[in-house]
This record gives sequence, structure tokens and C-alpha cells, in this order.
Amino acid sequence: MKNKSIAKIIFSFLILTVGCVIAAFSIGAILIPNLILDGGVNGISIMASQLTGISTSIFIIILNIPFLIIGYKSLGKEFVLKALFAMLVFSGVLYYTETLHIGIEDKLLATIYGGLLLGFGVGLVIRYGGCLDGTEIAAIILSKKSNFSVGQIVLICNVFIYGTAGFLFGFDRALYSLLTYFITFKVIDFVSEGLEQGKAALIITNQSAKVAKDIYEKLGRTVTSFEGKGMINGETMILYCVITRLELTELRNIVNADDVQAFVTVIDVSEIIGSHIKKKPQIGG
Repeated sequence: MKNKSIAKIIFSFLILTVGCVIAAFSIGAILIPNLILDGGVNGISIMASQLTGISTSIFIIILNIPFLIIGYKSLGKEFVLKALFAMLVFSGVLYYTETLHIGIEDKLLATIYGGLLLGFGVGLVIRYGGCLDGTEIAAIILSKKSNFSVGQIVLICNVFIYGTAGFLFGFDRALYSLLTYFITFKVIDFVSEGLEQGKAALIITNQSAKVAKDIYEKLGRTVTSFEGKGMINGETMILYCVITRLELTELRNIVNADDVQAFVTVIDVSEIIGSHIKKKPQIGG
């Protein structure tokens, strides 16, 4: 058990390193040569580097230190340790890649490819417990003390950063940077959540026993049922289950069967705590 735990820790830091290298390459070799900004501390660091001539990586380390100190007190030792490791690796790789130019001259292509790579790298870092930007740490803390979500706080900060970049380097660069941010955000969401992102299905049907049985046998998911009352159809059963996006097609096949009448709503689930997969009982064991 101890060896498995150590192997898991080593693997997580290995993936963190891979994510940092990909993110640093995207910023250093694609975005910076085209003067396209990332958000948060990284964006501020790129602007400061352009104005002073000092390496972006140095500003990233200096500006992130206060956030790491605050995060240590509020978010715990393990999170800050991984965040510090990720920031150091990211800054170290960026130091060598920010002078590298791979020849993408078209600003739109740089925006797309830079955003895709950056999102993939940052997504890996987030998925394995790290962080590359101190503004995310501040946003987590502020969200607990305000009515704003983490995403809203980060967006507000980035709008201010991109607005400043527009005045300094031209609003075309600010718009490219904003587009990069949205591409990065979408890719981060996909990588950090993956194809295993949860979907909650509410199924209203008069064939509840059959549908629940099919879901259990074909998907291995248990179903929670409760009674409901329709204004027109009267008493009915409502089924609730959590699946992944990969299993959504099979769920459609189950509820669209010829002998089933059902009304289904599917919503995203941001987080699943605990196991929602049940093994079939063994017979004769």
C-alpha cells in the first residue's frame, strides 16, 4: 500500500512536470513572440517583461510569492507544495523557451495553437493538484468571502489585464489575448475534467423498474427513485442517476427503446464525491 502511495505521488509530479513544460512552451515559443498575453500573473509578467526587458520567468516567480504565502495559510500545505513545484518548473522552462520562435507568424494561428497547448498543459497541472497562476489562489480565497465565484473573479482580473494590454500594445493584441483565454479555458475544462465529467440524468417514466434495471445492467450505475406528480398525467416515478458523458449515448438508447416512454433532462455535474458505480452481486459465491 505504501509503495502504491509513493508511486502515485511520483506519477502526479511527473504529470505536473509534463503539463508545465507544455504550458511554458506555448507561452514562450508561440504567444510571447506574437505579443499575445495569457491571463493573471502570467499576463502581468509578460507585460512587465516587454516594458523592462527582464525575463518573464523572473516576474512570474516574484509576483507569485505573495499568493503562495497566502495560499499556505488558507489552502493547505499539499496544494501550495504542488503549486510551488509547478511554478518553478514552469518558470524554468519558460526562461529557455521565451527566446525560442518556432515561426508561427499568423496571429490567429498563434492564438489558436497557443491557446490549445496552454489549455492542455494547464489542464494537466490542475487535474493533478497544481497551479500555475497566483490569481487563481486569490480567487479561491476571495470567493469564500464574497458572492462571486472563482471563475468570475478570475475573469474580472483578466478583463482588466487585457484592457491594460490594449492601451500598451494595441487593442488587436488585447482581442487576440482574450480569444486565447477563452480557448484555453475550454481546453482546461476538458482536460481537467476529462471524458469522465459527470452528467446527472432525471428520468420521468412510467416504466421505472425496467429503465432502472437496464441502466444497472448496461451501465453499472445504481438509480435513485422517488415519486412525483404531474399536473396532467398524475402520479409518476422519477429516476435519478449520475453517468459520464461517454455513457450518455447508451442512456439515450435505453430511454428511446420502443417499449419505454420517458422524459429526460441531463445536466452537468461539477464534482462527484464517493463512488457511484456498483458491481453486480456474485451468484453462488
